[in-house]
Amino acid sequence: MIINRHSTIAHAAYHDLLASLKDEAVSAVQGTPTKVNRNGKAYWYDSYRIGAAVKKTYIGEDTAELQDRLARRDTLREEAAGRAENRTRLIRILRAEGFLRLDAGTGSLLSAMARAGVFRLGGTIVGTHAFRLYEGELGIRYGFEQTAQTRDMDIASFERLSLALEDTVSPPLINVFRDFDFDPVPSLQNESVWRWKQTQRELMVEFLTPSFEPDETIRPLAALGVNAHSLHHLNYLIENPILAAVPYRSGVLVQIPQPERFVIHKLIVSDRRRAGDRIKAAKDRAQAAFLIPMLAEDRPGELAEAYRIAFDSGPRWRERLDASLERMPEVRATLEGLLN
Repeated sequence: MIINRHSTIAHAAYHDLLASLKDEAVSAVQGTPTKVNRNGKAYWYDSYRIGAAVKKTYIGEDTAELQDRLARRDTLREEAAGRAENRTRLIRILRAEGFLRLDAGTGSLLSAMARAGVFRLGGTIVGTHAFRLYEGELGIRYGFEQTAQTRDMDIASFERLSLALEDTVSPPLINVFRDFDFDPVPSLQNESVWRWKQTQRELMVEFLTPSFEPDETIRPLAALGVNAHSLHHLNYLIENPILAAVPYRSGVLVQIPQPERFVIHKLIVSDRRRAGDRIKAAKDRAQAAFLIPMLAEDRPGELAEAYRIAFDSGPRWRERLDASLERMPEVRATLEGLLN
């Protein structure tokens, strides 16, 4: 398979945009960064006073990269205006280089959710919108790739992480959705709402969370202030996600799964689809087949590890992987070749 790549200029522009958005997130810190240890992990919070009360806003999990930015936060704050201008220039470059364009409605919704704190508080974009964003992360040119088109937006998060962060989105997502003319879609199982649909554009937003029980029930996501449909295998997909830049206006910082886990998860879920979802199952396999050759060439170790972890997760996982790979002999050969 011939891999159609973006130019080195486009790839560099994307990563410069991503770095600038990370800088911007830290420059918004208002008070004193405070590190808190919970369950063996360290998290940073922005601690500041509002009247007599002390407010704590979640910044992110402790990493060397975040520590470096926090140490430079005063300088980053002074450079904020220049960074915004530069991000606009970088996005013009990406458009000129043929990056996928995002429609204004979806872009403005993502921007509003980012401002509310959805992605800062653990929300991870999954599904086709995540697939689109690998264009920048991997430097792969999509062009008119049909598998990158969707009217659905899926956002996943861990229920336990959402509870442990002790912070919530602001404004509440129900207000954000109301501003964008979304209506809640009642669940057939109970009165819990985990999906919203925009009446005019038919955009659907769904919230998901991993299921660690036999049943796939509706669970709360405390930090996001919404309920979510729990699904098996989802914990594998959203473990250790990465940050990504949405090239809309001056850029939006979001969170997506590791691309290696994304493609292996697509092989698993394509076999989980019901008989009436054959089109979605075919799309799952097509997205995996599109990205796997590049990952095998550029990130063979990471792809092999992701495949091995899923393969070793139990007989049901192996059955689903095998069922999908039976339809994809070239992909099977690629993956098995990485393990030898």
